[in-house]
Amino acid sequence: MVFDAPRHVAAIMRGFDRPWFVAGGWAIDLFLGKETRAHEDIEVAIFRRDQDAIWRHFSGWEMEKIVSGGGDSKRQVWRGEWLSPPIHEIHAKRSGGELRDLEILFDEAWADTWRFRRELAVSRPVAEIGSRTADGVPFLAPDIVLLYKAKASRPDDEADFRATFPVLPADHRRWLMDAIERVHPGHPWIASLRSPPTSRQSS
Repeated sequence: MVFDAPRHVAAIMRGFDRPWFVAGGWAIDLFLGKETRAHEDIEVAIFRRDQDAIWRHFSGWEMEKIVSGGGDSKRQVWRGEWLSPPIHEIHAKRSGGELRDLEILFDEAWADTWRFRRELAVSRPVAEIGSRTADGVPFLAPDIVLLYKAKASRPDDEADFRATFPVLPADHRRWLMDAIERVHPGHPWIASLRSPPTSRQSS
C-alpha cells in the first residue's frame, strides 16, 4: 500500500498528545502526494521540550540516543535523562511489529516560534511548520525539510529538492532561499530558488 511507513508511524504515535511530524524524505513525498523514491528509514520530528512526553509514550521500547564525538556518532542507551544540544537524535527500538527502529529528531522551539537548530536566527511560527495529509498524518513543511537537507546534498537530497522546489508556494520558496543564503552561502540550490519555476519544471 502507498505510504505504508507513515501510516505505521501514525499508529505508533497515536495517543502522543504533543506536536509531532513525519520528517525527512517521507515528508517530501507526503507533501507531493506520491512516493517519488525508495526510503531506507522514516524519521519523526518533535520539539525538544517534549522529550519527557516521548519517553513516556515509548515505555516498553528500547531507547537510544546518538552521541557525537571525535568525528564519530555512537548509539548509547537513553534512560530518560534530559538531553540538551548538541544531542538531537534518539531511536525507539522493539523486537517485533511493522516498524522496529524509529528515528526521532528534536527540533528547537521557544514559546510559539520554531528555530532551526543549526542557526537559531532562522525561525518560523510553530503554527506554520507542518501540514497534514487527507487522512491526518502530520508532516514537516517541505521547505524546512529541504533546509535540513541542504547541508549534505546527497543524491537523495538532490532528488527531493528537484522534485519539490518547482511546486513550492512562492512564500515558502522565498523563505527557503533566504534561509539557505544565511546558513549555506553560495549553495547551488539558491540559483534554482531565485528563478521562478517554469511550466516544464512544474509538470
